[in-house]
Amino acid sequence: MEQEDGEDLFVHYTQVEGEIKDGDSVEFEVGEGPKGPNAINVSKTE
Repeated sequence: MEQEDGEDLFVHYTQVEGEIKDGDSVEFEVGEGPKGPNAINVSKTE
């Protein structure tokens, strides 16, 4: 997943709420995983 600043974040499918498609705008929090930052609580924005 790409952040607004262009930096990529890992996101695991278990952290996605609902269904999202490539190109959808989402909101999320940044959490710390074993391999570095990752996206958590990911949901589609309207």
